[in-house]
Amino acid sequence: MKKVIRIILVVLLVFIIFGTFYFLWSKSKKKELEYETVKIERRDIEKVTVLTGTVEPRDEVQIKPQISGIITEIYKEAGDIVKAGDIIAKVQVVPDIAQLNSAESQLKLAEIALNKAKTDHERSKRLFDAGVSSKEEYEAANTAYQNAIENLNSATENVLIVKEGISKQNAQYSNTLIRATVSGMVLDVPVKVGNSVIQTNNFNDGTTIASIADMTDLIFKGNVDETEVGKIAVGNEINLIIGALQDEKLKAELEYISPKGTLSNGATLFEIRAAVKIDDDNETLIRSGYSANGEIVLERREQVLALPESSVEFVADSTFIYVLDSASPEDAKVYTRKAVELGLSDGIFVELLSKVDTNSLIRGKVKVEAKFGPAM
Repeated sequence: MKKVIRIILVVLLVFIIFGTFYFLWSKSKKKELEYETVKIERRDIEKVTVLTGTVEPRDEVQIKPQISGIITEIYKEAGDIVKAGDIIAKVQVVPDIAQLNSAESQLKLAEIALNKAKTDHERSKRLFDAGVSSKEEYEAANTAYQNAIENLNSATENVLIVKEGISKQNAQYSNTLIRATVSGMVLDVPVKVGNSVIQTNNFNDGTTIASIADMTDLIFKGNVDETEVGKIAVGNEINLIIGALQDEKLKAELEYISPKGTLSNGATLFEIRAAVKIDDDNETLIRSGYSANGEIVLERREQVLALPESSVEFVADSTFIYVLDSASPEDAKVYTRKAVELGLSDGIFVELLSKVDTNSLIRGKVKVEAKFGPAM
């Protein structure tokens, strides 16, 4: 029984070895090349450079509070359209204890001063009415009384401002109501009710309540490689393709090329900006930060003779194609190698500069075809 098993194992081993050799031999066997023919035709050829970047609003304004406190109300959210002056949020002031004590102390002093001025004013009026004191003394007492009233009102308003950040007389100018400073779309509201916020001043940037931008004034911001930057110029038209919108296509005009490059992953890149053109009847919402590819046409040839670049044979500095002999039989096609001069290429098709019987091509009386195959 063991002998039978050994024989079976040996046969299997021999079969595997021969199978492996046959497989390797068949893989290394040179396969016969198959060719297809393509017509030389007239077409437009464009040489383009592709820029990558994002679509952003030209100006994005961050709304910051003029006082520190706590968010008590938020009236707008991302995506809302606002006008300059619209209320976005409300802030409740957290009073400073030292300032509050000082303001309340001033209020008490103003009340004491008012009581004294009132007493002096009433006494001066009685004396003046009795003809005992002069008119000047009465007017001086009356002026002091009016000043004391005004000082009390001012101290009262000051206490309200320290406590609540708002006074009765100037409620419409209150810093507790955070308003939009520009018109546009609210892009982000990074705070929530209950969050503490810090006022903007010379020492810190302050807390951003919201960011607003005009989404009808967009720019394409991207980078171009140093090998391509010399081929573009301000004023070039850019065809933008936004992949997130099912290949939505827009036009843009190049308006800025950075004079200074930056090194990124071993390559020197130059920043570019282009003004995006949006038609009035375009209702598609272009969101800030969409990735986009921009194509700039560097050269263009219209209705020139062209053929697939893959059908061209490149040998050193020479180029060749294989032209089908129209007299050859269908089952045994004969190709003639012909040196040609090429022009502009778009990476797929290349312009053919060599003379060809274009009239025959157009009328279809002569079938001129190029051999399609790998370069030799």
